[in-house]
Amino acid sequence: MADGLDWESLTEATSGAVGSLVSTTVFYPLDTCKTKYQAEVRSHGQRKYRNLSDVLWEAISKRQFFSLYQGLGTKNLQSFISQFVYFYSYSYLKRLYLQKSGVKSVGTKANLVVAAAAGVCTVIVTQPLDTASSRMQTSAFGKSKGLWETLSEGYWSEAYDGLGISLLLTANPAIQYTVFDQLKHKLLRNQSSKVVPASKESSPATLSAFSAFLLGAISKSVATVLTYPAIRCKVMIQSANTEDKSNMDNQSKPPKTMVGALSSIWNKEGIPGFFKGLEAQIVKTVLSSALLLMIKEKISKYTWISMLALRRFLLASPKRIRNH
Repeated sequence: MADGLDWESLTEATSGAVGSLVSTTVFYPLDTCKTKYQAEVRSHGQRKYRNLSDVLWEAISKRQFFSLYQGLGTKNLQSFISQFVYFYSYSYLKRLYLQKSGVKSVGTKANLVVAAAAGVCTVIVTQPLDTASSRMQTSAFGKSKGLWETLSEGYWSEAYDGLGISLLLTANPAIQYTVFDQLKHKLLRNQSSKVVPASKESSPATLSAFSAFLLGAISKSVATVLTYPAIRCKVMIQSANTEDKSNMDNQSKPPKTMVGALSSIWNKEGIPGFFKGLEAQIVKTVLSSALLLMIKEKISKYTWISMLALRRFLLASPKRIRNH
């Protein structure tokens, strides 16, 4: 049973999930400010938030600074599971492709397909947690509900609000990790001549912390700029109804489709609205993704050693049982 596991993929998944947990926690207040800012669509002159800092000052002025962490537990759960599923699927599918095709390296087109397939697997598994997290973050400060209560509001099918856009946005990590992998491959290939050939159980080659951070920032910047309009539509669809329901009209309610979100942005904010909050999105996602990949690269060696120890323990256990 132990030999049947894909230990390299498991190592990639565990390292990526731990890196995601740390980066999500570190940048969560910025993520909350960004999400609340992106979710708001109002006509010119009627905006509650004119810029990202207004969200922060609102929390401070109301003495609700720690409300910037509302939904952190759900976000961490979603982030950990999604990164684990993504990295495991990505690593497994990439190795499967190499085995079936017989090629020595994955090309750009094949990498995009593999990354997109891994993204689809991830979205289907974690979409309810993603929706709940967005609703918690966009709730009024101090009024966020728990995970179960948030998901229980309305119909359970609403937990999959934005699923179509989420599937479309699998292009984002596909672009990100393809760019990262291609740049990483080139760097490691330049260093390969200086490295002693790896044994069967040696740890995979890794980047330095600085190189991983830099490549992570570059790859995420490219992916974010290319997919940002869809990112904002997704936030709007998943946002909570924070206004008084008695005073809420149809135009106040969050749109439920991508067409509705695009129409709302176009009618109220024009073309610039499609890129509202882009700077905050880039800062947050680039820093968190770069930190995630840096941590992943730095702990992958130790994770690999731990996985080897676990595998040897599992293989030795049946022998011990038979001997007794």
